[in-house]
Amino acid sequence: MELNTYLTFNNNCEAAFRFYEQRLGGKIEAFHRFGDSPMADQCPPEAAQLIMHVSMFINGRTLMGSDNMPGHPYEGMKGFSLSLNTKDVAEAERLFAALSEQAIKIIMPLEKTFWAQRFGMLVDQFGTPWMVNCE
Repeated sequence: MELNTYLTFNNNCEAAFRFYEQRLGGKIEAFHRFGDSPMADQCPPEAAQLIMHVSMFINGRTLMGSDNMPGHPYEGMKGFSLSLNTKDVAEAERLFAALSEQAIKIIMPLEKTFWAQRFGMLVDQFGTPWMVNCE
């Protein structure tokens, strides 16, 4: 069994995944748009370019996502964080700085803690909550 993360965005999924691909060194495998699906005729025209599904590989892991389903209210991302773990302090600092670009909120700056060489928490510009941990 494989457990993957699936994120839902407020009509900015493509921008988020392009950002993550560049900043995290991932590789986007596929973008599927609502307007290209067999249900395109049931999709509002303004939603045709929105992402129905995207998958990206990052260091052997899969991160998936989509834009919010057209016609449904967006409730935001709540109750979780994506955690990036590294053993290299410089890499932790690079990751935190990259994800912090235009961040909505820095919850905890990246700093030394009693359990880690570096740990920090933020909500990025797309509303995704992240933790960066360097043991």
